Amino acid sequence: MVLSWNEIRKRSIEFSKDWESAKSEISEKQTFWNEFFNVFGISRKRVATYEKSVDKISGYKGFVDLFWPSLLLVEHKSLGENLDKAFSQSIDYTFSLKDRELPKYVIVSDFERIRLYDLEENTQSEFHLKDFHKNIQLFGFIAGYRKKTYDEEDPANIEAAELMGKLHDKLFDSGYKGHELEIYLVRILFCLFADDTGIFEKGIFHEFIENKTDVDGANTGAQLESLFEVLNTPKQKRFTTIDDDLNAFEYVNGQLFAERLTVAAFNSEMREALLACCAFDWSKISPAIFGSLFQSVMDKELRRSIGAHYTTEQNILKLIKPLFLDELQEEFESAKNNRKKLLEFHSKIANLKFLDPACGCGNFLVITYRELRLLELEILKRLHKNTDEIADFRLFALIDVDCMYGIEIEEFPARIAEVALWLVDHQMNIQLSEAFGKTFIRLPLKKAATIINGNALRLKWEEIISPTELNYILGNPPFVGKQFQTLVQNSDMELLFNNVNGSGVLDYVSGWYMKAAKYIQGTLISVGFVSTNSISQGEQVGILWNELGNKFGIRINFAHRTFKWSSEARGKANVYVVIIGFALFDKPKKRIFDYEHPNSEAHELIVKNINPYLVNGPDVVILKRKKTICKVNEIVFGNMPNDGGNLLLTDDEKEELLGKEPEAAKFIRRLISAKEYLNNVKRWCLWLVDIKPEELRNLPEIKLRVAKVKEHRLSSSRAATRKLADFPTLFGELRQPDNDYIFIPLTTSENRNYIPMSFFSKNEIVNNTCSIIPNASLFEFGILMSKMHMVWIKHVCGRLEGRYRYSNEVVYNNFPWPPKVTKQQKIRVIQKGQKVLTTRNKFVESSLADLYDSLAMPPALVEAHKELDKAVDACYRSQAFPNDSARIEYLFELYNNYTNPLNLGVAEKRKKK
Repeated sequence: MVLSWNEIRKRSIEFSKDWESAKSEISEKQTFWNEFFNVFGISRKRVATYEKSVDKISGYKGFVDLFWPSLLLVEHKSLGENLDKAFSQSIDYTFSLKDRELPKYVIVSDFERIRLYDLEENTQSEFHLKDFHKNIQLFGFIAGYRKKTYDEEDPANIEAAELMGKLHDKLFDSGYKGHELEIYLVRILFCLFADDTGIFEKGIFHEFIENKTDVDGANTGAQLESLFEVLNTPKQKRFTTIDDDLNAFEYVNGQLFAERLTVAAFNSEMREALLACCAFDWSKISPAIFGSLFQSVMDKELRRSIGAHYTTEQNILKLIKPLFLDELQEEFESAKNNRKKLLEFHSKIANLKFLDPACGCGNFLVITYRELRLLELEILKRLHKNTDEIADFRLFALIDVDCMYGIEIEEFPARIAEVALWLVDHQMNIQLSEAFGKTFIRLPLKKAATIINGNALRLKWEEIISPTELNYILGNPPFVGKQFQTLVQNSDMELLFNNVNGSGVLDYVSGWYMKAAKYIQGTLISVGFVSTNSISQGEQVGILWNELGNKFGIRINFAHRTFKWSSEARGKANVYVVIIGFALFDKPKKRIFDYEHPNSEAHELIVKNINPYLVNGPDVVILKRKKTICKVNEIVFGNMPNDGGNLLLTDDEKEELLGKEPEAAKFIRRLISAKEYLNNVKRWCLWLVDIKPEELRNLPEIKLRVAKVKEHRLSSSRAATRKLADFPTLFGELRQPDNDYIFIPLTTSENRNYIPMSFFSKNEIVNNTCSIIPNASLFEFGILMSKMHMVWIKHVCGRLEGRYRYSNEVVYNNFPWPPKVTKQQKIRVIQKGQKVLTTRNKFVESSLADLYDSLAMPPALVEAHKELDKAVDACYRSQAFPNDSARIEYLFELYNNYTNPLNLGVAEKRKKK
């Protein structure tokens, strides 16, 4: 059991006095170090040995004065001897040690002086024996106190996963599999953490495996079974004849060791893998990544890229701070100097309850619990400055893991989440012990988090915890797009969105929004979810948020706009996400966290309202429209070939065809598609709209291609496509205009500040990767190529990964064009639009993909676009727009005015202001 720092410091002073006159290494060093370890409440004989024989580099035998495998090596000298030489001697000894035995610390001493080397941090500290008590916290690693700043990128995380992975693989290969293997490894990992963090007496599990199991591993499984039974049995109920080394373990409880498992059959390699795990310092691994770390162990592929599933603490804090933590911190600051208010505040946070309905391995719950406990620690420091008044921490530390609730569809992560919360609870108890100088350990475990194994979209959350008891819902539900959903997931969504028009396009995460919206009715519960950004862009917004807002009264109170949800590991997994916090009420201070780029840091905006597009604007949702909201030219899709590639030609194919059939030239047209257009690649097609039967008969190469089109269409599983086989000379869908048109690629990179658009003639055939606006003018081109239109695209259009997906019915048909434009304003837009085209033509060797790359865009083109932006902005209002946020806010208000009959005429009034 870990001693309090007060007790350790008291013992250190007594130790210094007892040994102030010691001189002789030979006669007194072993007693000195026995009593040194006793200062920390550690039995030296349990963890370390004297005179370990090693082979020195020189070839001679050496003897380490004191050796604690994998942690500490001590070299002791008589009074006044050279400590530098003693350290060199210590390092010499390490070359013959096994990797798992290498020490992290070295101590050299001559009684009067003590020097500590931290080999991992490459630091050293030296002091006189009389100052031992002043430097006592340097040796926290001996007692089980180890202050560690957890770094998600710490290689120790990878090393830990690989160590446990090797043990997992050897057990699996021996035939130990499935549920039993999962529980078995959870238990072992708990013991490893307990051994290094003070839940157990320091090093007791490592010593048990080292000393009580045979080298060949034959009895290792049986000994572990005995240990698990002991950990599940109160000391007063254990047999009186139990082995002393087993009886030294504390009773754990918590049902972790209750289930009877098949005894594993170890061999020497398996035992060695377990000892390698014991040698690792598990205090370096935060419980915040414990679950994901351990889950990666179960799959060799996942293990190679640990972190693909790991959510960083920084990202978790992006959700929990605005959801509740920032407000609690403000309340603490307000109450900290008033004892009565502080007691009331303590009582409030002690009664808070949290639910993560997609908890996985519990990362969000672990960080939430840790932050609550840290806040409670600050409260206790203010309330109890006199530590003597605290006789029993259990009467003062009110927050326990039973305030956490979770739902997880897989059993194994659910069990990991329970253990991770016990581990973080223990870490916080250690911090409490350090702060007050008194030991506080919750053993046996009496309370546990409620983690339910089941399908969160099918379970009744009310049966897990009543809405009247719950305060917050949070988490990171599954990122599954519609096209990747399983049959079960499709069924889940159908049950939740029954009769909601268009809901078939919704991502799976939408189910948690709907489920939460129903659950929180009539409550003050606040919700915060991480989600793919698709639910705040494009067609999903209108379908989902029309339901959430109009039917269930959901209000958005904070939001992180699109950023990359990344992991800190090899094989990083990046997803574009948003975080949305909502409730049934409006908070007085609504917060938007905006990102200049998905990889950049956020800056905070305080706003009046947050709409479903995460914009400070009215609560509107943009639904699909067949017609435009403004009187402008209609937009249509390009022509869809549906030809199996038989009507399309590359440059080489075109030349080959003309070499055989020169008469085919009149039927070959340039084909304009998004990819070729952006990358300056020419493509061609056979345009046979007006071909006569005798002409086709005299062109056998073309006739062969037409036959293949017919064959392709007849082989389709779609009836509509099979019908098209009757017209094999034609594209599947024909929408070629009779006049010139503006061309818009439907998919384009998010790294462009503008989507490139161009004019093409009616003789250039446009395919279905694009949309076109027939009979369009330079004025319309100027508006569409402006920042004003681009801001609308960024917020309203859908995304394919991060790329923009331009939509006719959502983006173009809903775009608010300027309410009234003067002749002079129109001329200016036309002039500046033409300048953009003229400037592009100066770079004929460059593709549009290169010209519009945000990093490579030529200064002249940048300047031409700035002039166009200014001209277009002036069409909307005389006052300049300071940034894109102001533009999109204005556009949403304008849209609201255009689509709401009650607001007719308001737009014009606003423009005059």
